[in-house]
Amino acid sequence: MGLGAERLSEGVYLAGVPVAGDASESLEWSAAVCGRGSFAGGWTAFALFVGLVVGPLLMAPGGAVAAGFDRIYATGSNTTLTEWGRRYEHGEGMPADVTRAIRLYCKAAMRGHSDAQYYLGRVYAHGRGVKRDDALAAAWFARAASLKHSQARSMLQLLRTKPKDSVACPTSGSTPRSASRGFKSRPAPAHVEAMVRTLAPEFRLDPALVLAVVQVESNFNANAQSPKNAQGLMQLIPETAERFGVRDVWDPEENLRGGMAYLRWLLDHFKGDVKLALAGYNAGEGAVQRHQGVPPFAETQDYVRRITGLIAR
Repeated sequence: MGLGAERLSEGVYLAGVPVAGDASESLEWSAAVCGRGSFAGGWTAFALFVGLVVGPLLMAPGGAVAAGFDRIYATGSNTTLTEWGRRYEHGEGMPADVTRAIRLYCKAAMRGHSDAQYYLGRVYAHGRGVKRDDALAAAWFARAASLKHSQARSMLQLLRTKPKDSVACPTSGSTPRSASRGFKSRPAPAHVEAMVRTLAPEFRLDPALVLAVVQVESNFNANAQSPKNAQGLMQLIPETAERFGVRDVWDPEENLRGGMAYLRWLLDHFKGDVKLALAGYNAGEGAVQRHQGVPPFAETQDYVRRITGLIAR
């Protein structure tokens, strides 16, 4: 099909992003004309395609652009996320927006996409729209280099800077666990509360307990990501997600199922003791066992206190 359009069962996609409604029909029609092999017909179709599809997307008010970004960010393809990150970074076909570029790169990078890790390293190494941070850049380059990314390896050698011990995605949607004390709590969105109340009985959990955990962990933000790489509504780290069979940690229902499965396991492990289960969720069951109770960590003790306080309301 012409113009790089890909026809899938769900509809028409433009560079991996769904195009709906009249624009979808226009894209199909123009692609069909190009497919006939006519030079003149191809250019006619291309002109119509730009006028009917691309033009409205680029010239529409901010709402349409925002909706387009949301569709891109929701995609499951690391390659698509990274490609669009490049477009937002360099302003290809749209105003440059480094913040959105970083969000797209970060989502793919945290999933282990070496190109996204490399591009994030370049953003921070050059201070492109953000404060320059050689140590953070080196950390991203090191991750990509560990996946045999030759350009990242070269950049790491050029920087000659010790990489930071950990990386984080400072996106507008993140709620770092370490900063949880300062954020303003908000009510559970209706769709999240409905999912929790539907799923909790499957795990023999009190919905109020699960909602309290979600509130303290992510403040009901499905895109939350901590500096320790805890992700989603219930802030699952990759090891916990894998342990409980979560394939897409950014899918709200999968994230809830994984977090509930872990919480159920902890309650069984600690013989129904809610405080010990919560301490295990925050600090790990090993820490609870070593200290034979809630560990003497300020964060963990505050965590248990906050959740039990929410349940008691």
